[in-house]
Amino acid sequence: MFDSLIVQFVVLWAVIDPIGSIPVYLTKTSRLSLADRRKVALKAVLIATGILLFFLIAAQGLFEAMQIPLAAFQIAGGLVLFLFALTMIFGEGKPEHEMKMSTNLSELAVYPLAVPSIASPGAMMAIVLLTDNHRFSFSAQVVTTFIMLAVLLITYLLLLVANRVQNVIGNTGASVISRVMGLILAAVAVNNVLVGIQEFFMTGGINLS
Repeated sequence: MFDSLIVQFVVLWAVIDPIGSIPVYLTKTSRLSLADRRKVALKAVLIATGILLFFLIAAQGLFEAMQIPLAAFQIAGGLVLFLFALTMIFGEGKPEHEMKMSTNLSELAVYPLAVPSIASPGAMMAIVLLTDNHRFSFSAQVVTTFIMLAVLLITYLLLLVANRVQNVIGNTGASVISRVMGLILAAVAVNNVLVGIQEFFMTGGINLS
């Protein structure tokens, strides 16, 4: 149980990537007052929380309504997470990529901070996989929800002290951390694909009826 909690925390930390959001936040809010920057940080985290909670609660039901098999969804989710991990490892680092996104200051909390910096596509997919109704009990899903909220709270606290963190690690440090987390996420994604393939064949493969 304890090992499972650690795995979930690491996965959610990797896909939400609080450290990688700091350079994006500092660059995009550099012209704002301290009070306005804190408002932007709070709004961004709240919006990201709402988006991830929506995927946690409703996404699986929508997929099942479209009659998408669980195993197929798990394989697809694993592949998406793996591709997301590859962009973290080999592509332009998250901080460098998202700092280039132009935005209106009035929309700053939504884009690029809430989406895609905090509530990234990888985070959306990961939270659905980690709260799969067929694999996890309700109590386990509640625990996962609290872990996700804890990571989001840490993200908000780090944004509040973003200047201090940036002075310690710099953009290069944030990029290195993002790539290491990408490697861990890749391993988790491959495991999801393998488990999905196993379940697919155990349940009889394709059913077109």
